[in-house]
Amino acid sequence: MNLGLLLRIGAILFLTLLLVVPLAMIGGLTRERQARRDTVVQDIARSAAYAQTLTGPLLIVPYTRKVQEEQLDESHRAYTVTREVSGELRLLPATLDLAGRLDTEERRRGIYRARVFNADTTLTGRFEIPAHFGVADAASYRFGQPRLVLGISDIRGVGNALSLQANGTRVAFVPGTGTTLLPAGVQAPVVLADAAGAQGLEFGIGLQLTGTGEFQVTPVGRDTDVKLSSNWPHPGFTGEFLPRTRAIGAAGFTADWHTSFFATNLEEALSRCEPQDSGKQPACADFLARHFGVSFVDPVDQYLQSTRAVKYGFLFIALTFAGFFLFEVLRQFSVHPVQYALVGFALAMFFLLLLSLSEHIGFARAYGVSAASCVALIGYYVAQILRSRASGAGFGAALAVLYALLYGILVSEDYALLMGSLLLFALLAMAMVLTRGVNWFGLGRAEPRT
Repeated sequence: MNLGLLLRIGAILFLTLLLVVPLAMIGGLTRERQARRDTVVQDIARSAAYAQTLTGPLLIVPYTRKVQEEQLDESHRAYTVTREVSGELRLLPATLDLAGRLDTEERRRGIYRARVFNADTTLTGRFEIPAHFGVADAASYRFGQPRLVLGISDIRGVGNALSLQANGTRVAFVPGTGTTLLPAGVQAPVVLADAAGAQGLEFGIGLQLTGTGEFQVTPVGRDTDVKLSSNWPHPGFTGEFLPRTRAIGAAGFTADWHTSFFATNLEEALSRCEPQDSGKQPACADFLARHFGVSFVDPVDQYLQSTRAVKYGFLFIALTFAGFFLFEVLRQFSVHPVQYALVGFALAMFFLLLLSLSEHIGFARAYGVSAASCVALIGYYVAQILRSRASGAGFGAALAVLYALLYGILVSEDYALLMGSLLLFALLAMAMVLTRGVNWFGLGRAEPRT
């Protein structure tokens, strides 16, 4: 192998590394456009409502309690002091049933879009209230007005005048929860019988709610049943509990969940939800984090797919240059480094075309148009370099197969590594078979064609 061939191989490797620069710039542009899209989505959500999480209803019972404490005077003699402390009892429902229809609509701002849902839900259930609200030393307690509290993460999304149907009586909700347990939501007073005896409280709430991105439910009932349906055909089921049954089709989806307090353990989490220190917020993260629901995010994120495609850009360029070099070896034809560079920049332009077109026509169509354009351009160029239409068509066909395999890797996240490994092995095997009879020591002595 002569010095000229080694220099040409070195030039090819240098060009391959040099093309990392435009690939990195395209990757940075992709992240910039993605950040811009996320900002616009947040602006749309800010004008409508953010993702929604329903927590409750809970029965909150305020109380004051007499507490006796021993203290020491200046002579270190003990004496008893009686003082009153305030607090609240928090009771979870025995049963909670939520049924809702969530229809989505698309809101655009320029070329960007966000998916907003309008939920029409009904919450029904029953509280089983023990005597004296479950406290042991009832004589030292003085109970205030009980109220039903429903936590709504973004109250701006409430679309109707909320009212509570409790034991046959209708009461209007008012904004605010009055408890540090739920930072946002609504509350309504309830009238109960004498607290000295056990009693039940049946409730019903009709709630119309707007949100963006996700709808979540905290299963506060000892037994919680949630049934949701929507016209959105690409749901993402999120949270700590998956649906018991689901049906997804082109017209939308239906799903239902069932949980019990054995699985959620929310009663224990709620009992631990007490202030860590005086004046600080309650340590309720464990209680508030146990929810489930559905997301309405588009299944194909063109920016994520474009970013993944750019990550394969270096490999793609290297394989194409390797194909060029095989043409040189097998046909004893020299390709100038400038011609390598032009083909490499054409391959880099594919990723820029993919990014710009996917913002308007979707990722799949953008990939097809960009790949077809680059295959046609490079196939024509190779045909002119080699002065053979057949060679140009063959190289273009091989490049088209490579684009198709790359698309398969991009859309098959679970099998991307397997498909990539098989592709590299197949290409290596093909190169070894095609060059099995090449005399590498004598390569490069032929004069280049002009």
